[in-house]
Amino acid sequence: MRPVLPLIPWLLLLSSCSSPPKPPTVDESSKRPANSAMAVELQVCKSDLQNTRILATEAGRLAESNAATLERLAARQQALAAMQAPPANSVFTVRFDFGSTRVVVPADAASALIEDARSAPLVLLRGRTDGATDAPGDSRIARDRANAVRDYLVGAGVDPARIRATYQPAGDHAADNTSPSGKGMNRRVEIEVYRALPVAMSSSAAAMP
Repeated sequence: MRPVLPLIPWLLLLSSCSSPPKPPTVDESSKRPANSAMAVELQVCKSDLQNTRILATEAGRLAESNAATLERLAARQQALAAMQAPPANSVFTVRFDFGSTRVVVPADAASALIEDARSAPLVLLRGRTDGATDAPGDSRIARDRANAVRDYLVGAGVDPARIRATYQPAGDHAADNTSPSGKGMNRRVEIEVYRALPVAMSSSAAAMP
């Protein structure tokens, strides 16, 4: 009779070979769900930040464009104002030797003076001397100098009806009246050529008789 081998050890061995291996364990404490509230809020913040940057960039470009447009408009307004505004008045000065009323106008200034005076609605002359007081002799010289310049302009074709002459024998000096060079600067007739009629004439100077 053949001896019977014990079956229990064999059964245990077979059962251990047929059972699948166990999966590795996972630490649940370190898991972070993809749709957690913190993750969603972080994503929203990133999106808002990106949108803010885009809006800031567009706002900067729009501001630069608006600034350039305003500069162009300002330049255009200045150009239009310059075209519409009347030209500024011109002022010429004729100087005289001591005691003289002879008009001598430099050639480089004569053409501009005559051209402006012919087209001006008003030419105002102010005769002056280097006198210190309103002496009769200084008054006569100041008046005669203004008349001499008036005759010069009329002879050059300026309408005498548009010329006004005044005189001031003393004061309102253009330079130091204590030196010979200063006195030479003060013996003069000022010619103010108006581009438009003034609102009111100055009443400080004496009118020609």
